[in-house]
Amino acid sequence: MPQICSFYGIIIFMNYNDHAPAHFHAWYGEYKVSVNIADGLVKGEMPKRALHLIFEWLELHKDELLSNWNKAKCGRKLDTIEPLK
Repeated sequence: MPQICSFYGIIIFMNYNDHAPAHFHAWYGEYKVSVNIADGLVKGEMPKRALHLIFEWLELHKDELLSNWNKAKCGRKLDTIEPLK
């Protein structure tokens, strides 16, 4: 699972040939979630503060995430995305 970003201890991944809908995975310590890119629907558990940071980052990089999703579906190399600052 390629890492596409990390910030404040949160690591963001995206799988090749993953199931729809378009989403990414976030890990923070022992916590793991998947986040739907279009609507922010979360599956899994994550501390509230980390989840807020993930949502903030998602809103800033939604277009880049969708581009990476399309690249992953075609087996192309994924771009790294700027971390939250």
